[in-house]
Amino acid sequence: MAEFVLKYADPRGQMHQQVAEAASERDLRERFSQQGFLIYSVKPRRALAGMVAGGGRKRKINLEKFLIFNQQFVTLIRAGLPILKALDLLSERLTDEKLAPHIKAVREEVKNGSLLSDAFARQGVFPPMYVTSVLAGEKSGSLGEVLDRYITYQKLALAVRKKLVLSLVYPCLLLVLVICLMVFLVTFVVPKFAELYQSMSAQLPAATQILIAVGTTARNYILFGFIALVLAAIGFRFWSKTAKGELRVDRWRMRLPLVGEIWIKYQVAQFARVLGTLLVGGIPLLQALETASSSLGTRLLKNNLAEAGQMVKEGQSLSASLAKTGIFPGLSIDMIEVGESTGALPQMLSSVAEFYEDDVNTRMSASLSLIEPAIMIFMGCFVTFVLVALYLPIFSLADTLR
Repeated sequence: MAEFVLKYADPRGQMHQQVAEAASERDLRERFSQQGFLIYSVKPRRALAGMVAGGGRKRKINLEKFLIFNQQFVTLIRAGLPILKALDLLSERLTDEKLAPHIKAVREEVKNGSLLSDAFARQGVFPPMYVTSVLAGEKSGSLGEVLDRYITYQKLALAVRKKLVLSLVYPCLLLVLVICLMVFLVTFVVPKFAELYQSMSAQLPAATQILIAVGTTARNYILFGFIALVLAAIGFRFWSKTAKGELRVDRWRMRLPLVGEIWIKYQVAQFARVLGTLLVGGIPLLQALETASSSLGTRLLKNNLAEAGQMVKEGQSLSASLAKTGIFPGLSIDMIEVGESTGALPQMLSSVAEFYEDDVNTRMSASLSLIEPAIMIFMGCFVTFVLVALYLPIFSLADTLR
């Protein structure tokens, strides 16, 4: 008898996880399905332990190419092709080096008798929401419709992400150019003037002396400073990947003026979009809440949503549980409460996502419209100070010669 780690939901929607013995994975699934449980995942205990011991390094796939794969997959299923035949056709035509091996592995798993959702889950690279959606489609017999909902969600999520990235490109490029110009002026131009004034034995004003002292010091230690900066960035990256580091970074991010509010609203929009899509697909609330929280990229919200899920399991409403986290904006709590009371929670969650996505876009545009002039004004003031400090001694020498 082999041991398996079983994750399932009971008829009330509560999630459970336990270690069970069975001759095979299929026998275990049949046993619990006959008892009325919704099986979420079944994993061999040894394989799970090996993943933990190996560090569980998470690989990533290209979400845009994965979206194209799903569009083709749904089209083939709607055309009447069996799942295995559809996977055969698509796996042979995939050219993406990251995605193709996993789709071929899924095909082999399905060919050997595994469920499609389990085959995707074992790869460890596909979004939890996608695996849960496939599982819901298998249980309800409407895989095509469920995947259509996932495709719609993924298109909206990618569109929002692209819009945010494109809006940040110009300010980031401008900031990099400004920093490069400042480094060039301080480490190259200023030391040249310092050599000139040293050869002339000129009496320098205080501003010029300070600038020359900073410039000559920066030129002597620029390589050391660059290496120290790179090492600090690498160290911070590794530290921020730890559990304690992620929590600390999330708290810092929340306290940032303006940026913290935008970040929170973006996370709320993403959470509402995922949760609403899963509920429409027929996933129980507790399982949908767990999957939605795992789809977020912030540990602080994951921890708070885990506490909210526990409160929901104990009988509290979703809106009251989210309100106790102290993170979700009041308007989102009110909208979710209305959705719960009217029985239209999935539709209200979609409205929450749309509202906060629009709010994030508006605030990002307004913030960037202020940041760009601020960068230019700062650069103008810095260049003016450098020019005045460097040329002031020349004007003093000219007055002396007269």
